[in-house]
Amino acid sequence: MTTQRLLLLGLGTLVLIALIASGISPYDRTTWWLEVAPVLVAAPLLAGTYRRFPLTSLLYVLIALHALILIYGGAYTYARVPLGFWLEQGFGLDRNPYDKIGHFAQGFVPVLIAREILLRGGYLTSRGMTNFLAGCVTLAISALYELIEWQAAVIMGQGADEFLGTQGYEWDTQADMGFALLGAVCALVLLARWHGRQMAAMPVKPLAAR
Repeated sequence: MTTQRLLLLGLGTLVLIALIASGISPYDRTTWWLEVAPVLVAAPLLAGTYRRFPLTSLLYVLIALHALILIYGGAYTYARVPLGFWLEQGFGLDRNPYDKIGHFAQGFVPVLIAREILLRGGYLTSRGMTNFLAGCVTLAISALYELIEWQAAVIMGQGADEFLGTQGYEWDTQADMGFALLGAVCALVLLARWHGRQMAAMPVKPLAAR
């Protein structure tokens, strides 16, 4: 078994254990389903595309970390996550900031996924333009998620409060997208070179030709 497969086995086991543990007795069952839904969608998608287009190990680690953030938030609801209360008290904040951690990750991880697909798939060759478009894709994903939250609020009414996690903040939607953009920029600044080295070691056959 290759090193990457061992890594994936370990990451998959960790995420599965966390998912099961969080689902035993979550604070709100409906909110739990809504929060972990991206994990339930992404896991089979990643498994199904592994042979045809495996991602870099860096991305698999980051995706697993993002999954754990979603699962942790789903277990308690974002406004009640213990880590968020600790940060709120430690930094003298007005509200539990865990929701913003989730939206930061919503930018930090997808921007690298988009970057890898665009470069390794042969869709773009310019790193600068790739980074720009990957950032645009990330913002589009963030905006789509906010639209989903809006529809949840329309359909569920006050029942969606736990899922939205606004905590009375009127600019929550804009702040969420801002944190996603910040996460995307941080990922590109901090990890672009490391990501590039890992991509250079991956198969070069364009995704579009597969």
